[in-house]
Amino acid sequence: MHIEAEAIVCAVRAHGEHGAVVRALTPADGLIAGYVRGGRSRRLRPVLIPGNRIRGDWRARSEDQLPALVAELVESRAGLHAEPLAAMAIEWTTALATASLPEGQPYPRVYAALEGTLAAIAAAPSARGWTAALARYELLVLAELGFGLDLSACVATGAREDLVFVSPKSGGAVSRAAGDIYRDKLLRLPAFLLEGGAGDWPDLFDALALTGHFLARDLLHGHAADTLAARDRLVTRLQRIA
Repeated sequence: MHIEAEAIVCAVRAHGEHGAVVRALTPADGLIAGYVRGGRSRRLRPVLIPGNRIRGDWRARSEDQLPALVAELVESRAGLHAEPLAAMAIEWTTALATASLPEGQPYPRVYAALEGTLAAIAAAPSARGWTAALARYELLVLAELGFGLDLSACVATGAREDLVFVSPKSGGAVSRAAGDIYRDKLLRLPAFLLEGGAGDWPDLFDALALTGHFLARDLLHGHAADTLAARDRLVTRLQRIA
């Protein structure tokens, strides 16, 4: 096994006295784990930070062996970890990739969405500027892993206009006419998820409530459910500043 690729660092775990096991997401080969010799050293700690983009070289003698990884920094996002909201967002987005994606399977769209979300976190002057990207990233992860929502037409009537709700059971969109009487039992569908662009805070929280419901129900079970605590902390912090 020999893979050379750019990758986003998603998780770092100490291994042995000086080393680290790093899981990083690549565009073509998916999530790959590798052992970095000296990964806890002063030289490599700033490189192996979740959210950083690296150039990785993974080598192993067999497919069953944990590869050795040599990592070079391409883009550092270490400075964002000094900002509480940005740090929480990076922690959650990278943890979601680690907890949900099977290793060694390509998800180029997830890679692009994660990189885009991280770039938005780095560039946006406020959290409102990147929360829409975060919600779209979560929607994409659900879709890529087989739990996509059908937001193209009303699940009850087939109408394609005025879609404002989502059924929490089917994951299908519901029009205002069909769903208004059941509005307390339905999830809200913010317009920006259909039309693009950004939303105001109420719409952004509706989007996060929508994706959060299906992430918890369909995707993150067992040990993977522990990662939802990072998401809960992020959403709570966003609610405080909204």
